[in-house]
Amino acid sequence: MLVLLPPSESKAGRSRGKALDLPSLSYPDLAGHRRQVLDAVAAVSTREDAHEVLGVSPNLVEEVARNTALTTAPAPPAAEVYTGVLYDALDLGDLTPGQRRRANRWLVVVSALFGAVHPDDRIPPYRLSMAVNLPGIGPLAGHWREALDAELTAAAGAGLVVDCRSSTYVAAWVPSGATAERWVQIRVPGATHMAKHTRGLVARHLLGVDREPRTPRALAAALAPAFDVELHEPTGPGRPWVLDTTAR
Repeated sequence: MLVLLPPSESKAGRSRGKALDLPSLSYPDLAGHRRQVLDAVAAVSTREDAHEVLGVSPNLVEEVARNTALTTAPAPPAAEVYTGVLYDALDLGDLTPGQRRRANRWLVVVSALFGAVHPDDRIPPYRLSMAVNLPGIGPLAGHWREALDAELTAAAGAGLVVDCRSSTYVAAWVPSGATAERWVQIRVPGATHMAKHTRGLVARHLLGVDREPRTPRALAAALAPAFDVELHEPTGPGRPWVLDTTAR
C-alpha cells in the first residue's frame, strides 16, 4: 500500500546536521530529475523576481533564500521538515516502532523538489510548489510525471494507492492501468477547511490497522471504526474510487 501525501507549504529546519545526500534518498532513479530541479530553483531564487516566479509572498525572503543553499543546509528527516495541519494530525513524532516501520514503507510525500520521499528520507527545507513553471525546467508536474509513473507504479505493486494529495500534486502522477483499479482518493465532503486535518487523521489511522487493506472496500472497512465513510465506484476507466471520509 502507498499512502500519497502532499508536502506542506511551511517547513521546519535545523541549524546543525549533515547536508543533503542525494544517493541516499528513496527512489534513487529520480536523482537526475532531482539535480535538474535543485540547480534550477537555486538559480531562480537569486533573482529579484524570485517571489513572482515561485508564486510566494515578497515577505518570504528568508524562505526563498533557503533555496540557494539546498545542497549544503542541514537535512533532517522529512518527518521533521513537513509541518502544518495535515502533519500535526498525522503526528509522525509519536509512533510506535511498528507504526514507524509502516510509515517509512507506506507514506510517500509527493514533492516538487524531490519527486517522492518517505518520512525517513533526509531533506533540507525548501520553498517550491508543484504549480510552478520553473525556468529551465518548465511546469514541474510535467517534469515529474513520467519518472514518478515508473517509480510509484513499481512501488505500489499489487497494493492500494490511498491518495490524500491536493489536485496540484495529483497532476504529477495519475495512476494508470491496473494500478488505477486500486486507486482510492480520500475526499472530505462539505468541509474544505478540515480536509487536510482529516487526511492526516486517515494516514495516522492506517498506520495502526491490524491488517493492511488490499481492496477499496477493505480500506473503507478499516477506516469505519473512526470515520463516517461512503465509497463511490470509479466514474470511468482510469478514474479513482472515491472514499468520502468524515472524522467523528
